Amino acid sequence: MENPQHRKIIILGSGPAGLTAAIYAGRALLNPLVFEGIQPGGQLTVTTDVENFPGFPDGISGTELMDLLRKQATKFGAEAVFKTVESVDFLKRPFTIVADGTNYSAEAVIIATGATARFLGLPSEKEYMGAGVSACATCDGFFFKDQHVAVVGGGDTALEEALYLTRHASRVTVIHRRSELRASKLIQERARKNPKIDFLWDSIIVEALGTTMNGQKRLTGVRVKNVKTGEVKDFACEGLFIAIGHQPNTKLFDGQLELDSAGYIKTKPHSTETNIPGVFAAGDVADPKYRQAISAAGTGCMAAIDAERFLAENNQ
Repeated sequence: MENPQHRKIIILGSGPAGLTAAIYAGRALLNPLVFEGIQPGGQLTVTTDVENFPGFPDGISGTELMDLLRKQATKFGAEAVFKTVESVDFLKRPFTIVADGTNYSAEAVIIATGATARFLGLPSEKEYMGAGVSACATCDGFFFKDQHVAVVGGGDTALEEALYLTRHASRVTVIHRRSELRASKLIQERARKNPKIDFLWDSIIVEALGTTMNGQKRLTGVRVKNVKTGEVKDFACEGLFIAIGHQPNTKLFDGQLELDSAGYIKTKPHSTETNIPGVFAAGDVADPKYRQAISAAGTGCMAAIDAERFLAENNQ
């Protein structure tokens, strides 16, 4: 194993939060090291078009946006490496990080490892991802104007997504495996009263259906199975939104950082500080509520400023 490589600041994750933190840390002459992880660029790299990121009135592809952020970060002295972190030790300083078998150490760490949307696990679901299948209504709902879309799930997230989608879609069908919802009573009442929303009960999706025209895949519907009767039928829709929750990527930090009941990193009020001085969290890994690229970027900026001040206060 190589000798440890020491940095003033190391950033875990290369989505909008991680790369924005790298831009700010780079401009502060801290020469941050960014571990890009298994999905460089984060969740935006599987988003076809991003139309709600400020500064791009004509929209931009998720991949292109992340490439621009990476170029901006490296321009200011950040180093981004395609390595996956295997373990961390935040219990003593300097902090130790092992990535692809190599030891690194840092005086401050920014965690921006994001959260992963939970999916159904169907091969066809992956096939039509970005071509009708989505896990973010606020990201992609605009593309389904006057169309019929389906939402999978029965909790608050599913109904919030369904209600949001009624702004764009002509009809929203909530598909739920049970005969009653898990969502709070207030949001259930709002959804039931909305004339655009209907429900398909006791049903699971067994396949996403679609077609290919001019080389472009497009969802045309889903195949659903009634869990009580076993009946299988095809259900026509142009969009499918998976709303069965997100899983924050925090397994590495369990037992070292304070997490909430869902596994998100807890930060101090009006700060990105975690329970360990010198360790900061930004983006979806600490945000179960907003989960937007722009809010992640904002907390990445905050984390870099918090880390810079921490290093200054500790004579680094």
